[in-house]
Amino acid sequence: MVLLCTPSLVFWGLIAVLYPKISAGVPFGPELFSLDTASVVNATVAAILGLGLNESAYLAEIFRAGLKSVDRGQQEAAEALGMSKGKIMWRIILPQAMRVIVPPTGNETIGMLKTTSLVLAVPFTLDLTFATNALANRTYLPVPLLIVAAIWYLVITSILMVGQHFIEAYYGKGVDNLAPAAVNPAAAKAAGAGADAKRSMKTDFPEESAR
Repeated sequence: MVLLCTPSLVFWGLIAVLYPKISAGVPFGPELFSLDTASVVNATVAAILGLGLNESAYLAEIFRAGLKSVDRGQQEAAEALGMSKGKIMWRIILPQAMRVIVPPTGNETIGMLKTTSLVLAVPFTLDLTFATNALANRTYLPVPLLIVAAIWYLVITSILMVGQHFIEAYYGKGVDNLAPAAVNPAAAKAAGAGADAKRSMKTDFPEESAR
């Protein structure tokens, strides 16, 4: 993923060199408007486009796989109840699909956080790696400043991992055994009463149980 992201960042960082102006007009006719590319695609926009377009392909496949993981019968049952398509997606499909979507999305988010060090190629001056490299060039202490950057990446990554854990536990209730699902006391009591009645019937009529 890193090897694929670097050429994208380099391209968007140099797009003002390749295309100095962005213009639109009628073919073989007058020009309607013209913009300076450097003023439109600055370092911030180039970094967002480079990282966003690279990650969008992975996230699109993750969401597709998550939505496909929900059984078709769930949607058919909801349609039989008269629910609208929007409500089916929001109340039936997405809550079940999120259990599959959240883990790889969290991993991609953490991976993209570490990939932000490559926006040095744009160059994006507000990046942590760019700032530490600039300080290292002035103080001639590259190793300590790289350790500082690594500690910051470790802290932010750890916070994201904790958040991912709680989100996975929320959407995995009753399935992944990460957190117990909410149980209706009245329903549990009724189910227990039904089981006791069935057990007593077998005791009173053993010949029926044998059959």
